[in-house]
Amino acid sequence: MKLIAGNSNNKLSEDIAKYLNMSLVKASIKRFADMEVFVEIDENMRGEDVFAIQSTSYPANDNLMELLVMIDAIKRASARRITAVIPYFGYARQDRKSGSRTPISAKLVANLITEAGANRILTLDLHAGQIQGFFDIPTDNLSTAPIFANDISKNYTTEKLTFVSPDAGGVGRARAVASRFNAELAIVDKRREKAGISTVMNIIGDVNERDCILIDDIVDSAGTLCNAANVLMEKGARSVVAYITHGVLSGGAIAKVNGSSLNALITTDSIIATEALKVSENIKQLTIAPLIAEAIRRISEETSVSSLFD
Repeated sequence: MKLIAGNSNNKLSEDIAKYLNMSLVKASIKRFADMEVFVEIDENMRGEDVFAIQSTSYPANDNLMELLVMIDAIKRASARRITAVIPYFGYARQDRKSGSRTPISAKLVANLITEAGANRILTLDLHAGQIQGFFDIPTDNLSTAPIFANDISKNYTTEKLTFVSPDAGGVGRARAVASRFNAELAIVDKRREKAGISTVMNIIGDVNERDCILIDDIVDSAGTLCNAANVLMEKGARSVVAYITHGVLSGGAIAKVNGSSLNALITTDSIIATEALKVSENIKQLTIAPLIAEAIRRISEETSVSSLFD
């Protein structure tokens, strides 16, 4: 097999290659003067099992187009199979019609990747499970539950833990981690009483004198996350920590987290760390390189990927 990486997250790609004791394929991936994407592969691809690694994070459109052009270049080089490895799948939050005359952009992106020539998808903690069904090719959606559980067991005593989902839609994700500790589960119920009125939050479950761990897939502006942490503290929680897979952290999100009730925010390196994130004392990243590398190995060897989470 061969590994080729786009420019969205070079550090993660290099760590994946290092885990597999491989080198990344030599390729020229650059922009013309008008910012058109150009890809030229400098190694033979004929008959190879190729894994193209690229997060479609900010700038999402540039990184997505880079992935599409890279897949096309690999296909035209006569690769045997192309697996698009997308640690962070952009546009995932647009997974349904949110109103009249609105797109389902996640399905559109799935179609684009498939039509470009990908034979398989490997991704991590999709925003919604149904996005797997948007692809007409095999799709492996890895879970960060083992990574989070390992870090939690190292840093927290388990007697007083309560795992919290920041909304009803994320209950399954929070339960997947909570079940590893046989711990209690709570849910943040948020709603707007009417337009223009701020969100009202209630907590379903007992968090008094508990160490609360928020589990979610994406933190973007961090407004909901910080509000949830504040409400948990008001309800008597001893501490609040958040484990979020994809740290989008746009705008002033990092400053918001640093000034909130959160004791810590832990994300993964599915999205490359900004300088502001690197210097933040309240935010740290866990690496997903071994998880993705092991999944790549198993796909190439045609062995079970799901057994990674048994």
